[in-house]
Amino acid sequence: MTESGRDTGRRFASLVKQLRRAGLRPTRQRLALASLLFEGDNRHVCAENLFEDAQAGNIRVSLATVYNSLHQFTEAGLLREVTVAPGRSYFDTSVTDHHHFYHEDEGSLVDIPDD
Repeated sequence: MTESGRDTGRRFASLVKQLRRAGLRPTRQRLALASLLFEGDNRHVCAENLFEDAQAGNIRVSLATVYNSLHQFTEAGLLREVTVAPGRSYFDTSVTDHHHFYHEDEGSLVDIPDD
């Protein structure tokens, strides 16, 4: 394994564990998408935005794979799906109890604390 391969392995080690604990096989594409979703602050994404982020990061993945991965992460309890309109969903990386406010004009979703 090359030095960069070791670095990549270390970088993804916690994501590999997180996916395995959730019952998901840590494929290269799932790990890359999980990195975009779970490293950093909590966020709300739609599939198209995540696809654009992947393309900008030179991650070779299809839009269908992004959709499939988002739904698999949701089913495994790693994400929460928030439907704001028929055919329009966001995926929230925070799975704690809280509410949302959708800004229709901006097309953005904001967390509202549960209390």
